[in-house]
Amino acid sequence: MSAPMRIAIAGAGLIGRRHVELIDASPDCVLAGIADPSSTTKEYVQAHGVSWYADHRALLEQEKPDGLIIASPNALHFQMALDCAQAGVPAMIEKPVTDTVAVAQRLCAAIKRTGVPMLVGHHRRHNPIIKAAREAVATGKLGQLTAVVGLWLLKKPDDYFDVAWRREQGGGPLLINLIHDIDNLRFICGEITEVQARTSNRVRGFAVEDTAALLLRFANGALGTVTVSDATPAPWSWELASGENAAYPKQDQPCYILSGTAGSLSVPNMELWSYAQQPGWHAPLSRKAIAPPAFDPLVEQLRHFLEVIAGREQPLISVEDAMGTLAVVEAVSEAARTGQKISPGQIMEQAA
Repeated sequence: MSAPMRIAIAGAGLIGRRHVELIDASPDCVLAGIADPSSTTKEYVQAHGVSWYADHRALLEQEKPDGLIIASPNALHFQMALDCAQAGVPAMIEKPVTDTVAVAQRLCAAIKRTGVPMLVGHHRRHNPIIKAAREAVATGKLGQLTAVVGLWLLKKPDDYFDVAWRREQGGGPLLINLIHDIDNLRFICGEITEVQARTSNRVRGFAVEDTAALLLRFANGALGTVTVSDATPAPWSWELASGENAAYPKQDQPCYILSGTAGSLSVPNMELWSYAQQPGWHAPLSRKAIAPPAFDPLVEQLRHFLEVIAGREQPLISVEDAMGTLAVVEAVSEAARTGQKISPGQIMEQAA
């Protein structure tokens, strides 16, 4: 029987501590150490019986872990992942993969040079609901995809903005929250080739947006709309509708509607609508529930990371793939700024 893998963590914030819990609960890995420059985390780390490091490079050198989970602020992702590549240590990088597409391109080049596997933590791809929605589209249950609706509407509490960076550009729902939904829609529906967008900060007056409206074109010809606001009491968001995180009160509502020539699917409540007989608006609609198995996608993500380290699985979302999601979000910001149609491909070319 093989020994448990030794997994270290860089960043002991909220998501970093969640990864600690997952590692502690897994029979297949153990916590090898935590790196975080804040001395206030030292007591927390030592309470887990592992070594604390102020610098992730010292952790890599001293502990020589089998893998590193990078849960640091976005701007630190690149250097930490680069150091892992140079040390030959596979990494799981929390989303977004880096803070800009240009930086992500540099990381892709480093990975190709070293061959060290890297996984990006868009954990919702591991959710059985998202996998079932992707399967419904891919296998033709909806026919030809025509229209996609995405909603991310909820209200963040006022004290959420006591942290200064959350009131500044880059700290709003586009990069912090919508990037999850963009990745979900790319994974389910295919590549997004063109974006139009408008943003507003009228509610709070901060430098960062509180509301956005997006128009998307997919490579398969489908059109999509996504409406975003973190300033409204509403149940239509993945956080509230999916039940994925117990911290949010679950609502029995959809946040995505996927429509095709043969049927439509609401997600995450997974109701498939179609015609039982001759199609047409006067005919009765049939409603069928799809019931994927239930499990924690973060647990599945950790299992997958261990398999990636062992070379038995390829990353479900690679750095290059995650860069595609980041390019769409940058295209949204650029489209909102200029009022023009922007393609993620343009963003990639400009960053090269």
